Amino acid sequence: MESAHYFSASPAGPFTRKPLTVDLAGETRTLQTSGGIFSPDGIDKGTAVLLAEVPAPSPSGNLLDIGCGWGPIALTMALKSPAAHVYAVDVNERCITLTNENAASLGLGNVTASMPEAVDPELRFDTIWSNPPIRIGKEELHSLLKLWIPRLAPGGSAWLVVQKNLGSDSLQRWLSQELDASFTVTREATAKSFRILRVRKASR
Repeated sequence: MESAHYFSASPAGPFTRKPLTVDLAGETRTLQTSGGIFSPDGIDKGTAVLLAEVPAPSPSGNLLDIGCGWGPIALTMALKSPAAHVYAVDVNERCITLTNENAASLGLGNVTASMPEAVDPELRFDTIWSNPPIRIGKEELHSLLKLWIPRLAPGGSAWLVVQKNLGSDSLQRWLSQELDASFTVTREATAKSFRILRVRKASR
């Protein structure tokens, strides 16, 4: 499988860009992709469900895409909220390069893709969208979510899409137990074998 090692920092094989035509934020866009990343040939089913089901992101402030791939979530957030700043993180260097290049090709100056450690730890996020990398394993996934979800701004929401047979219900229970009382975890939608989970941070 071409993208089998998409969660490594430097995937094997040549970094060869190839064109990708997709619909984002209601328009057809021509972007770039490559091998060695997650879902290199288009928008995967989980991300498509997320983009179809969630409400518009905060129109201002800081927005976050956890596990950006070639950028479909981050680019959609930036297109929908041009006054906000979108941070996109991934451990795969190709994903960071492609997301930044795709943002530039769309004229989006409000996207910054980087390694997670490059994001200012003091930043707080008004909206988080993510198709989290479930296949990295439960322990790694939990560490990833514990790093980012507590960084929601007061009144902010994180929206996660998780396949039912890959543990969406157990993840919902874990989030409810792990996060403090200022957070509320709910299941907002079910579509095409995926669940949309929402984590809300109390306003104050």
